[in-house]
Amino acid sequence: MLDLEMLKDKVEFFEANDLSTLEKKINEQIQHNKAILLELHHVSHNMHVDDNGRRFYSAVAHFKAK
Repeated sequence: MLDLEMLKDKVEFFEANDLSTLEKKINEQIQHNKAILLELHHVSHNMHVDDNGRRFYSAVAHFKAK
């Protein structure tokens, strides 16, 4: 028997070498999640600088059912 439950929460992780790419990835996923009736609830992001001075950006996005 197939049991289909509506997705109520979804957490996704993103990473990029620059902030604009990170923002683009998150915005693309926002559009994809709208199709399954999830809206963005919260985003948290961080920047890390490695030993060579290169920046690395990451983010966590929490989506919730509308």
